[in-house]
Amino acid sequence: MDSNLKYAVFGSGSWATAIVKMLCENLNEVGWYMRSTYTKEHLIKEQHNPSYLSSVEFHLEQLKLSNDINEMAKYADVLIFVIPSAFIHAEIEKITVNLKNKIAVSAIKGILPESGLMLGEHLQEHNAVPFENIAVIAGPCHAEEVALERLSYLTISCADAKKAQAIANMLSSDYIKTKISDDIIGTEYAVMLKNIYAIAAGIAHGLGYGDNFQSVLMSNAIREMKRFIKKVHKMKRNINNSAYLGDLLVTGYSVFSRNRMFGNMIGKGYTVKSAQMEMNMVAEGYYAAKNANLINQNNKKKTRVPIIEAVYSILYEGKDPKEVFKKLTDKLD
Repeated sequence: MDSNLKYAVFGSGSWATAIVKMLCENLNEVGWYMRSTYTKEHLIKEQHNPSYLSSVEFHLEQLKLSNDINEMAKYADVLIFVIPSAFIHAEIEKITVNLKNKIAVSAIKGILPESGLMLGEHLQEHNAVPFENIAVIAGPCHAEEVALERLSYLTISCADAKKAQAIANMLSSDYIKTKISDDIIGTEYAVMLKNIYAIAAGIAHGLGYGDNFQSVLMSNAIREMKRFIKKVHKMKRNINNSAYLGDLLVTGYSVFSRNRMFGNMIGKGYTVKSAQMEMNMVAEGYYAAKNANLINQNNKKKTRVPIIEAVYSILYEGKDPKEVFKKLTDKLD
């Protein structure tokens, strides 16, 4: 695989900023698309993102900045999408560049609400990106710890091992360790599901449940994740690997987890709308809960997903978190 491929990141949030930082460790030039003109102008003037990970300073000579998504899609060979799932459909719709010969990498953590598809599935169906040209970036890895250059781990999944390794090499550094996987569908669903379980962990904390219950909740969550992923894509995988269990644990327990924060607010009595308004970041698990529940309902033979159903009923059916979790405790073991 050509080692001179051009990389571009699409998005300007904390995870996008962290990925740009990783790439800048290995590349002389990194493309960066952001919708906000203000963010771009601030970066040029102050050398940092004004809204996310502002402690990370960039060398401007390494960045190719643009507010034109087609300019960046044309420029890059490897397109890393880090736009929140709630907004990415509208952004992809703007792309007129042929993506058939591009490598598309999903670093988003949810399902596209408009199509009910994971990003990789959507790009295959609507943008003619071949399956072997789609990759997924999974954790466990919080953007805030990347900014602090704390040791973190990534798994890059792609059907083409050479492409996965090439992307992994560009993200690796003294503080980022990478591995590759061929379970592209499984890791993409795991990245989505762990946010739902993090919301559940947050709700439990907000309701006053302690560490003992949290440990039971997380051990049930990984088994529930295994059942769900096996139903949508059956293949040999070790659910205890970092891309699944590790990412689940860090998202469920970390103070940096926006989904846990969102759930905590719900558990403390915030309405969904008021919690969303107070947070300045998107909690992907909110959208994921609706789509995961729908996917399971549409399966000919549903799998047992009491945690997903509990979170869905609280967020979308207005059920009382206290009552829902009281019933959930009897369904866990």
